[in-house]
Amino acid sequence: QVQLVESGGGLVQAGGSLRLACTTSKRTFSNYFMGWFRQAPGKEREFVARVSWSGSGEYYADSVKGRFTISKYNAKNIVYLEMNSLKPEDTAVYFCAAGRSQDIVTTTPMYWGQGTQVTVSS
Repeated sequence: QVQLVESGGGLVQAGGSLRLACTTSKRTFSNYFMGWFRQAPGKEREFVARVSWSGSGEYYADSVKGRFTISKYNAKNIVYLEMNSLKPEDTAVYFCAAGRSQDIVTTTPMYWGQGTQVTVSS
């Protein structure tokens, strides 16, 4: 069983920034692709970003491209989602996810965190 723990959510003004973090064990973390998803009230969960197991490959949803940055540091057992130029429509619960391949982490992650709330005020 893999435990993922998110942190860093909160309330921020539109145009501001937040950095979310997700941690797990080093052995598990270093061999998994990691991703971030979000779910707003009344909406389906949507993909936000993913990063390769090595931390060298990144991919973003069009809605956040150029504003969000995902980064993975295997030595620290941590993945970040840096969110800049935040908009009210970014308000959602953000979930960390893990999978053994690019496709798995994007479509059917093997493991999920509990989520952290991000609220962007206008």
